[in-house]
Amino acid sequence: MSIYLVRHAKAGERDEWDGDDRLRPLSMAGLAQAERIADSLASYPIRRIISSPYRRCVETVAPLARRLRLRVEEDRGLAEGAGIEPALRLIRSLSGTSAVLCTHGDVVQELLEHLAAQGVVDRQHARQMAKGSTWVLDERGGRLSGATYLPAP
Repeated sequence: MSIYLVRHAKAGERDEWDGDDRLRPLSMAGLAQAERIADSLASYPIRRIISSPYRRCVETVAPLARRLRLRVEEDRGLAEGAGIEPALRLIRSLSGTSAVLCTHGDVVQELLEHLAAQGVVDRQHARQMAKGSTWVLDERGGRLSGATYLPAP
């Protein structure tokens, strides 16, 4: 099974947003990117879609959820600043289930550093994490055994 780790699509600039950052939406470019993410992932055998509760993450996977007729489950363990442990617990709990996890750059970076330390992903490639990109994490026997980068569409 695979975990599709998606970094949220392009959002409006943080310093130009006047409200609660959790409510900052995708930009027009990000909304278009979210549709392209749905195009690229819709053919995979995805059973669950789990997102940070931040609006920009939920909006990133909403088009995919509509196409697959799945609901977007929100999990605070994928929120910005949540750290790696909640994300790792979530990934372990999904053993045997193909799922999309949408999160933020800091969480993706920590997970990739962890996977690089375990030899699952090459350290040099672990720096790839553009907004809207996806890491396909292969899971076998409850362990992450490989990772493939899908550039942002």
